[in-house]
Amino acid sequence: MNTKVIRRQKIRYRIRKKVSGTAQTPRFSVFRSNADIYVQLIDDTNGTTLASASSRDKDIKAQKGTKTEKSKMVGAALATKAAALGLTKAIFDRSGYLYHGRIKAVAEGAREGGMQF
Repeated sequence: MNTKVIRRQKIRYRIRKKVSGTAQTPRFSVFRSNADIYVQLIDDTNGTTLASASSRDKDIKAQKGTKTEKSKMVGAALATKAAALGLTKAIFDRSGYLYHGRIKAVAEGAREGGMQF
């Protein structure tokens, strides 16, 4: 297996030991593929996904722009879904990725949408 993938997996497990979401403050989990980015609000006590958004959603996919700009839109889209559920606070789970580039853009988009980490 790729050493980069193994390294990220170790970091991810280390983060997950400390970070866990509840119904009031869900875990804001990010997954980044080469082409797209996916985010979820997860309640770990019940093991359910409360809301999700991705760059593959029709309204975001139709937009023009770089992957980083689309990532910011994904963060804002999840923030509006969370606001509809009455959630404003979340715990940011970067899933072993560095807080830079698209991961940072998602977080900033969510913050501008009204989320607090």
